[in-house]
Amino acid sequence: MALPVAILGSGNIGTDLMYKVLRNHQLTLVGVAGIDPTSDGLARARTLGIATSDRGIEAFLDEHPAVEVALDATSAHAHAEHAPMLAARRVRSIDLTPAALGPAVVPEVNLEENLDAPDISLITCGAQATVPIVAALSDVGPVRYAEVVSTVASRSAGQGTRANIDEFTTATARSLEILGGASEGKAIIILNPADPPIMMRNTVYAEIGDMPPEQAAIAVRNAVSQVSAYVPGYRLVGEPLVADGLVTAFVEVEGAGDYLPPYAGNLDIMTSAAVRVAERYAKGQAG
Repeated sequence: MALPVAILGSGNIGTDLMYKVLRNHQLTLVGVAGIDPTSDGLARARTLGIATSDRGIEAFLDEHPAVEVALDATSAHAHAEHAPMLAARRVRSIDLTPAALGPAVVPEVNLEENLDAPDISLITCGAQATVPIVAALSDVGPVRYAEVVSTVASRSAGQGTRANIDEFTTATARSLEILGGASEGKAIIILNPADPPIMMRNTVYAEIGDMPPEQAAIAVRNAVSQVSAYVPGYRLVGEPLVADGLVTAFVEVEGAGDYLPPYAGNLDIMTSAAVRVAERYAKGQAG
């Protein structure tokens, strides 16, 4: 039986999520809730015969009590209001906002130990793109320092992203340490105004000491392979460079183009991660 999920937020991210959920056989989209009755997301949902609401989350949940998981693509402020309402109804939250109320999760790194959490945070697009690589290296040996540079198309960065740049860098850097296992982490984000827009690009630098170079390269390749299983546009650009105790990996993220443009890989990796987590919940329910 497919897991009944709801999407909160009918903006770009919520609408992209809608298309990803609809084609996933392990999930059933119960409905989409937003606050703007004229939004393109709600209009598209109605055209597809999906239940919609613009009257708030409580009214939506009253009408759709079967919902077991909510994918929250609203805002940090809104999620802080949604979380207790959802918890009171035993609806689990997958949070795509910067609210960071629940444990930080990157699916291929630490989802299994957080499956029972009522509310998980997907941190940032930079963390989703780079933490798996740092964590894979840490599984081989000590990573003294990890630095990531995420470059995204300016057009794909909305007002929320721009207003929370400092929080983005802090949260991503912290995740390199807490989830990635690096002794020290640093994150930098660049909004590139190039036209035509570029795809999301991430550079990962890691100080690995005397870790065998071939083992380091294999760890990076394996991590990329795992993430690309649910983000098909996630790929290495060239082979990892390993020399003098330093590994450098270049990763590009091309979006699936479900609703957001393919260059918006920074947003697509978040929606893909959310669906990945929901899939895991569905498997747990079935098993």
